[in-house]
Amino acid sequence: QDFVRDVTQVALAGNITDIDALNAAGYPTGGTVGEKLTSNIATIGENQSLRRAAILTVNSGVVTGYVHNAAAPGMGKIGVLIALESTAGADVLEPLGKQLAMHVAAAFPLALNGDDLDADLVARERAIAEEKAAQSGKPADIVAKMVDGSIAKFRKENALLSQLFVIDGKTPVAEVVAAAGKDVGATITLKGFVRFQLGEGIEKEES
Repeated sequence: QDFVRDVTQVALAGNITDIDALNAAGYPTGGTVGEKLTSNIATIGENQSLRRAAILTVNSGVVTGYVHNAAAPGMGKIGVLIALESTAGADVLEPLGKQLAMHVAAAFPLALNGDDLDADLVARERAIAEEKAAQSGKPADIVAKMVDGSIAKFRKENALLSQLFVIDGKTPVAEVVAAAGKDVGATITLKGFVRFQLGEGIEKEES
């Protein structure tokens, strides 16, 4: 945990998200991050690796976060960062950002907007929708509309701004942000988010 805390500060101070560059960066107690990691592995006897890092920035506003089921301050199995660009005060932005971060932890959006979704992921979903629609036996023009409808729904359900806010279950996140800005007389823009979950991307295939 101390190592993670230290490396986080190294990444933040140097604005480093590239893992090779992070391994090559200086470690606070001497040597490089990579050398300290090698030392940890030798000491603890468990393989470890630096897998990913992300940084969010705003010109004016806040970057705030939430850790689900924190095992230690700032550490847990799901961590979320939210970037809110606004001239509104931190007293408004921090609580809003915390609620949005909790939403992201629970709802697992894949992108900020529907158009930002990974093209390969959308292509896979389209292939599945086409196969399912073809089985309906309906005319080709109807099948095409069914596929388009499925993809539109997929984009809506997996993009943060169009997801229904988990706290009330009925308001799109974009409207929640807009309403918060209207209440304080300042534009609030949800600029970006990061959601990291322990073990994500290294799942073992079951056979």
